[in-house]
Amino acid sequence: MKPLAACLLCLLPALALAEPLRLQGYAEGEYVRIGPTGSGLLAQVMVKDGDRVASGAPLFALDTVIERAARDQAKADLERAEAQLADLHKGKRPDELKSIAEQKAQAEAALRLSEVTLKRQDALARADFASRAKLDEARAALERDRAQVRRLEAEYRTALLGARPDEIAAQDALVGQKRLELAKAEKRLADLAPSAPTDALVEKVYYRPGEFVPAGGPVVSLLPPGNVKLVFFLPEPRLGALKVGDAIGYGCDRCAAGEAKVSFIAAQAEYTPPVIYSVESRDKLVFRVEARGAGLAVNPGQPVDVVVPGK
Repeated sequence: MKPLAACLLCLLPALALAEPLRLQGYAEGEYVRIGPTGSGLLAQVMVKDGDRVASGAPLFALDTVIERAARDQAKADLERAEAQLADLHKGKRPDELKSIAEQKAQAEAALRLSEVTLKRQDALARADFASRAKLDEARAALERDRAQVRRLEAEYRTALLGARPDEIAAQDALVGQKRLELAKAEKRLADLAPSAPTDALVEKVYYRPGEFVPAGGPVVSLLPPGNVKLVFFLPEPRLGALKVGDAIGYGCDRCAAGEAKVSFIAAQAEYTPPVIYSVESRDKLVFRVEARGAGLAVNPGQPVDVVVPGK
């Protein structure tokens, strides 16, 4: 009988491990603290403690007089640069084109006269009624008028083409720079009046209108529903029976029982923290475990009872 009794005693720890383990834990919140990137006076707060806000809802706004003026200046600079670029693409104005066309018409009329004069002088020279010098003058006048017509034709074509390619490229680069400056000005303006990044509970408002807010200082603290987790401490003997992704049960005062999944298990042991009111396990090593679930109906700091299934 002694060997059988010893075997039963060996099975007792294994049977104990197979039983569900009931532990005390608490809920913990991961808060999202929203603050401006720049400093200034707080002009308006659109929420209060305990409000529930939707994603994109305005939260607060700093005084933005200077930033609005900078944005408007950047917008005006961009519009001016774009107008100059369009003007370079269009070429000269209609009145300037008309003036060149009129000069070209005069040059063509002078060319026709030079052609007639040359023919007349050539006929007179053949009949010995005009000197060779007069004929040479007529030829020179004809070449001069032809050159004038060619020059004005080239000038008219250039006026239609607009500015030189390098001038257009330089102005195009300036337009791109002005667009970036406008985008930065609009970003600075938006950063002084942020909105909620997701649906959340307003946990706390830290400043009131008229107070000075430093750059980066949180004005509103938000708690999204998915940022609530359960925290409990698993005794070292049960560590191997639980892994990330396992389901655990939980319950609390005046709330329905629910289920959550383990999302974190600490790699290092620690002593049972004072918040866990269990004198018997105070001197034992435990591992911090965190669990999350969709729609945890608990509030941060609220005690919870955790049930770890037996293995």
